[in-house]
Amino acid sequence: MAFVMTTQTLTHSATLAMLAAAVEKAEEIGQPQCIVIVDASGELLGELRMTGAKFLSRKSARAKAVTAASIGARSTVIPEAVRPFIAAATEGNVTGLPGGLPIRLDGVLLGGIGIGSGSGDQDITVAEAALSAIGAEL
Repeated sequence: MAFVMTTQTLTHSATLAMLAAAVEKAEEIGQPQCIVIVDASGELLGELRMTGAKFLSRKSARAKAVTAASIGARSTVIPEAVRPFIAAATEGNVTGLPGGLPIRLDGVLLGGIGIGSGSGDQDITVAEAALSAIGAEL
């Protein structure tokens, strides 16, 4: 039985690169965003609310990032029928809203990114730009 295992973690450099790429894409599409990056255990690595982004979207962006990190998949895979119950059971920490993507490099789940303040499609576009900045899987 193994008592330890080797893990990989996102660095601050990866977090900064993702934040910068997300901001660049949000500015390109003209939609200020809230951007949240968490590690594989849901701990905050980086966060930014762009000027003009909706302040309550910070909470949904955090939930999207935590959801993606927790399930290792896009936040939208949470079935529509159970979304209200899961949100209530987790005090809003899990959501099925679009804009939460897992951060996965070489098949290893390293965390999640959540974007909020635009439409679902805009949120996903910005999240994908951030993932692309570090060569993460889309």
